[in-house]
Amino acid sequence: MPRFAANLSMMYTEHAFLDRFAAAARDGFDAVEYLFPYEHPAAEIKARLDGASLVQALFNAPPGNWAAGERGMASLPGRDDEFRRSIDTALDYARVLGNRKIHVMAGLVAHEASRAAQRDLYLERLGYAARVAEADGIDVLIEPINTRDMPGYLLNRQDDAHAICAEVGAPNLRVQFDCYHCQIVEGDLAVKLARDMAGIGHIQIAGVPERHEPDSGELNYPWLLARIDELGYDGWIGCEYRPRADTSAGLGWIRPWLAARA
Repeated sequence: MPRFAANLSMMYTEHAFLDRFAAAARDGFDAVEYLFPYEHPAAEIKARLDGASLVQALFNAPPGNWAAGERGMASLPGRDDEFRRSIDTALDYARVLGNRKIHVMAGLVAHEASRAAQRDLYLERLGYAARVAEADGIDVLIEPINTRDMPGYLLNRQDDAHAICAEVGAPNLRVQFDCYHCQIVEGDLAVKLARDMAGIGHIQIAGVPERHEPDSGELNYPWLLARIDELGYDGWIGCEYRPRADTSAGLGWIRPWLAARA
């Protein structure tokens, strides 16, 4: 049966960030994820997690200058020291918050001629991140992201992500399978999930094409979630979607699963 984590970067935005933990717990979630925790001390976030009896499932390593348009720096030339510091920071937070998965964003391709060189740099830095994370029993995740929402992002396809993991060869480097991104770029989700499940470290869902609640649109989530169960996935399913309106009011789609788990 699916285990759901509320994505607090997209859900519960009607509340201040630190108040979203309690709001998610009131609605029956057992875990949370989000993009970045770094605006708040790790101890403060940990107190919110413990106060709401929530598990921290996932967050991203620092992505560079997000406000200036950077979307990760693992493939960006000249950023070795900053990248290593970002991994140190992410691991410091994970040690406090207790999560065992960190997503490392690739970054944008400067121009098509630099793609191959950036990919080589990406693999080198992922190898470093996986090595230092392994000491804490933490998985490093990479995520193919669609080119509509994030034009120029280095990593877009599932097969490329799994090829990168194979090339790096680290046992704790795995793929974050976002159903929304995969449907936009490739489709054929059930086949790709079956093909790649052994290398998938985290799954996320959202409606397609609007990225609202996963209760309408192109994907049949009741069937797809049952198939994910059949394939033996027992990790968290991250709800990374933008609610149409009030978050709690839009949770009709999930209540049968939450009730069944309770």
